[in-house]
Amino acid sequence: MTTTHTGPRAGRRQWLGLAVLALPTLLIAMDMTVLHLAVPALTADLAPTGTELLWITDSYGFLIAGTLITMGTLGDRIGRRRLLLIGSAAFGVASVLAAFSPTALTLILSRALLGVAGATLMPSTLSLIRTLFTHPRQRTLAVSVWMTCFAAGTALGPVVGGILLHQFWWGSVFLLGVPVMALLLATGPFLLPETRGERAAGLDLISVLLSLTAVLTAVYGIKHLAEHGPTGTSLVWLATGGVLGVVFVRRQRTLTHPLLDLGLFRNTTFTASLLAQTVTVFAMSGVMFFQGQYLQLVLGLSPLDAGLWMLPAVAAGVV
Repeated sequence: MTTTHTGPRAGRRQWLGLAVLALPTLLIAMDMTVLHLAVPALTADLAPTGTELLWITDSYGFLIAGTLITMGTLGDRIGRRRLLLIGSAAFGVASVLAAFSPTALTLILSRALLGVAGATLMPSTLSLIRTLFTHPRQRTLAVSVWMTCFAAGTALGPVVGGILLHQFWWGSVFLLGVPVMALLLATGPFLLPETRGERAAGLDLISVLLSLTAVLTAVYGIKHLAEHGPTGTSLVWLATGGVLGVVFVRRQRTLTHPLLDLGLFRNTTFTASLLAQTVTVFAMSGVMFFQGQYLQLVLGLSPLDAGLWMLPAVAAGVV
């Protein structure tokens, strides 16, 4: 490698490491959208209730969001490569469990496990990219490749799902994760360095529990409200989620090393961007959930044709 005043330039090994890290990033994003076209087929096979069907599609994203910050902190403590390899193994196992789930409950739990495993991969891959590439211009390019893979995975999910569903059963959409994670496990120890946080703070388990339960109880209350109307049970779950969320925020303000730095929200650019992204994802998720079913069950399109028709809307959302 040649060295400049801005830092050493990456060589072949670093770029191969980037390729290895880009694949799971692509896969994590694909798993967020690949299931939408499989809803009619898995509904016919597993006969889930309306609430169970929503949990099947949503539990993956909720567990990623709920444990992402936790896994980033855990990687700082035990090592990012170690956490990446542990998460890869877990993701592969969960993918097989999801593919061959005999009941709706089993599929919900498998998707939840996929979400937790996916949360270990995202911060680890980005942190390792920053370690592999110290030259500013090359690091910018590498992070751009990482972000492009995440966006491309979201767009490719419906198409890849349509191709698989055209030839195989609904569970095949999950088996994509097995060869990708096997490749990562085989090459990661040789291509990726081990790094830890220089001043890794302790993991506040109470904050972890509060953040996760606040999200899940509130979401359960919303789903119960949608299915049964404004009953006492729905309101209790919603109120519980709100109270836990308030307790979580207050706890973060008292900790020296909070799980979530609330000072970030004083930055108006950050807050506005986050709100815009929240609205966008909220809208896209709702539309895509029904769009895949409408194209197949109402218009009578094949899974492949439905996936191709969904591609322009997804691509526009990525842009």
